[in-house]
Amino acid sequence: MQFLVIPKQKKKVDIDKTDAKIVVYFNGDIITMDGEKLETAEAVVTENDEIVFVGSLAKAKTNFPNAKKHDLRGETLMPGFVEPHVHPSLAATMLPNEIIAPYDWVLPNGTKKGVTGHDAYMERITNSINENAKEGEMYFIWGYHQLWHGDLSRDVINSITKDKPVGIIHRSFHEIYLNDAAIALLGITKEDFKGNPQVEWEKGHFYEGGWLALVPKMAPIMLEPTRYMQGLGMMTQLIKQNGITTVAEPGFPSSDFNGELALLKKEMEKNPPYDVYLIPSGTQLFAMKGGNKEAMAFMETLASTYDTDNIHFLPKQVKLFSDGAIYSQAMQMKENYEDGHNGEWMTPLDLFKEQISLYWDNDYKIHVHSNGDKGIQQVLDYLEVDQERKPRDDHRFTLHHMGYFTDDMAQQIAEMGVEGSVNPYYLWALADKYSEVGLGKERGENLVRIQSLVSRDIPVSFHSDFSMAPMEPLTLAWTAVNRVTAENNALSQDQKISVYDAMKAITIDAARTLNLEKQMGSIAEGKVANFTILKENPFKIDPMKIKDITILGTVYKGNFNVIAANNLKGK
Repeated sequence: MQFLVIPKQKKKVDIDKTDAKIVVYFNGDIITMDGEKLETAEAVVTENDEIVFVGSLAKAKTNFPNAKKHDLRGETLMPGFVEPHVHPSLAATMLPNEIIAPYDWVLPNGTKKGVTGHDAYMERITNSINENAKEGEMYFIWGYHQLWHGDLSRDVINSITKDKPVGIIHRSFHEIYLNDAAIALLGITKEDFKGNPQVEWEKGHFYEGGWLALVPKMAPIMLEPTRYMQGLGMMTQLIKQNGITTVAEPGFPSSDFNGELALLKKEMEKNPPYDVYLIPSGTQLFAMKGGNKEAMAFMETLASTYDTDNIHFLPKQVKLFSDGAIYSQAMQMKENYEDGHNGEWMTPLDLFKEQISLYWDNDYKIHVHSNGDKGIQQVLDYLEVDQERKPRDDHRFTLHHMGYFTDDMAQQIAEMGVEGSVNPYYLWALADKYSEVGLGKERGENLVRIQSLVSRDIPVSFHSDFSMAPMEPLTLAWTAVNRVTAENNALSQDQKISVYDAMKAITIDAARTLNLEKQMGSIAEGKVANFTILKENPFKIDPMKIKDITILGTVYKGNFNVIAANNLKGK
């Protein structure tokens, strides 16, 4: 593919957002992502919030002689990045609180350095608690992982402080450890969790189903408006810095429907340059509404009742949960873990089967959190029964995360018309350690087999599941293209994918995951005028440099937004 080269003008023409109605973008690499192979255009014209022309510069000038000019000066214009799986409630909890994780985390206001080793971790959390925690006020620390940081328990935290309430949230965000003061502050008792197998009361440990049962009890603390809004503001900064113009949360709410929505609306009333799409959680609404049918009836009212200009409930879509978190090594594996421990189910299987059948019968697009090969296989087995009982065309049933599966399973996924939204970052963050502990070399080195999917024409999007990965679409694409780990090991190179397939996964196929590909995800006439502007063309550089491309700005619904030159994303 030859790219058009037009002599650069000396000065870039800025867009006056107050009176700009028709704008022509030209003199750069305009990548449309509107086909099965790389296609470019000389010019794109937008009118208000819509793309009205894609084609030659000469024709754009002829057809739109009075259009304002945006000279790209050799920069690259792509469709606005779509992030189909993030959690604002997680971001709002994690970002303004303490972060002590195995690897560095780049935040809008600096970098939180990673730490490994039990002694080093204990020193960091001890200093953090002593310097920042207060009596009578919950103090959260996110990022703990037993394989990097050693054992943790209620008694361990008590040894640091018995008087200051501390909750240490696991890297997976599916587990928490509470000390005595935190348990007292929450007013919870052992009896509250009687019969819940995923609560270790004496250790102060709540995981998977235990975590889901605890979160509503923590909601008043987690949703404290001042800190929560600070976290949402930081999330907005990350979204802007990383060129994202659309985000979606599969699984709303996390704990409190009205509380989370009210605070999200408050953030979105600032009119940031992105839209939020919400997919209701069948699991949480089952508990909140008293049953699956009651949950579904409530879902049917959401779009008409709660939608705003930039917050939208996706109709006839639902999020369900299969097996446990990959970061906890709680995903269900067909061949068990090398140390003999078992995975976990997030939803009791009889309830999970009932949920899939109910939403399938009512023509919902079903999104399922599923990580291990046994967890994924269970989903496919239930789906196969429903497909035979009630065949559906273009159902777009989507598996989310897909931490480990085999090539044979990919073939079954293709034959069943199932799609994937995967987290490539698992390979970077986990493959080295999991190859040594838990999964073993063969499974650990073959996490997230993306080539097995794209080679079978299975639509695949990438997501961060923030905070399971940084909210950086280019980093996700880089990982899938190169398959290099945190320890710089090149693993399972047969599962590398092309740059084009990776860029599809953060644009048009990410929009497809949300059933929004007719509105966004590629540069085509009639679609919304959302673009991401890059300093370099990802198709023209060393693939190992893709994650380091500077994002210069976005165009959101026709309005140009500059990203500060000191963008903190760089690695």
